[in-house]
Amino acid sequence: MKLTAAILTLFCASVHGFAPSSLPSSKSSRLAAESFDDLQSIANKANPVVGYYDPMNLATFEGGFWDQGQEATIGWLRQSEIKHGRVAMAAFVGYIIHAQGITWPFPMQMDGAAWPKLASVGSVPALWDALPEVSKWQIIIAIGALEFWDEYQFEGIPEDKEPHYMRGGQPGKFANKKNSIFPLNLYDPFGFNKGMSDEKREKRLVMEINNGRLAMIGIFGFLAEGAVPGSVPLLKGIIPHYDGNVMIPFEGDFTGYWG
Repeated sequence: MKLTAAILTLFCASVHGFAPSSLPSSKSSRLAAESFDDLQSIANKANPVVGYYDPMNLATFEGGFWDQGQEATIGWLRQSEIKHGRVAMAAFVGYIIHAQGITWPFPMQMDGAAWPKLASVGSVPALWDALPEVSKWQIIIAIGALEFWDEYQFEGIPEDKEPHYMRGGQPGKFANKKNSIFPLNLYDPFGFNKGMSDEKREKRLVMEINNGRLAMIGIFGFLAEGAVPGSVPLLKGIIPHYDGNVMIPFEGDFTGYWG
């Protein structure tokens, strides 16, 4: 019942925001930055009812963000939405799994220490608080390493590395490079989608955009209800209250350093 209510809450939400444009397929086309027309086109495909929705005129901001121009700005906005949508999808599914009391089947630490239990901490966000400080640092540093590799650009942009998403690269595509320190393709590590047609690829991109938007609304619905009971009527009595602050990930830590 709890899982059903959570999913219904996600799909009852309305959708707004930016949408990335279609995926370039050839080596020559990948270097062509997406235009404003492309942005409007994919927005209409993602949600023909809402269509292109930019009340703050971010995509048409004069001079672009940091004076980088419109195409670079659109690339930054597209990358941001895809990335946050993917994180939100993982968070939404993860929240539901942990809400059922499910944990990893192996110990959390080499000394055999077990993972925190939902029954003992009371809510899903509290599971993070119950992790040892060193575990939190391991997670954050690992994510930071992936972010650094994605943002770092080589001089001259070698042939086998995706250009930066603000310089004509494909937003949402992790920058992997052959024979590099991080050659893994996180999206398709086993190459199952290499032969996918452009039409199917674009259709899946639209699906990912919409699923990511819904997931962003969904996970914030969970967090809002946990922080302020009754703020999300459909989740009232389903999501337990959380006394902490999800915006302070290290709340209660550093006691050994600061007294």
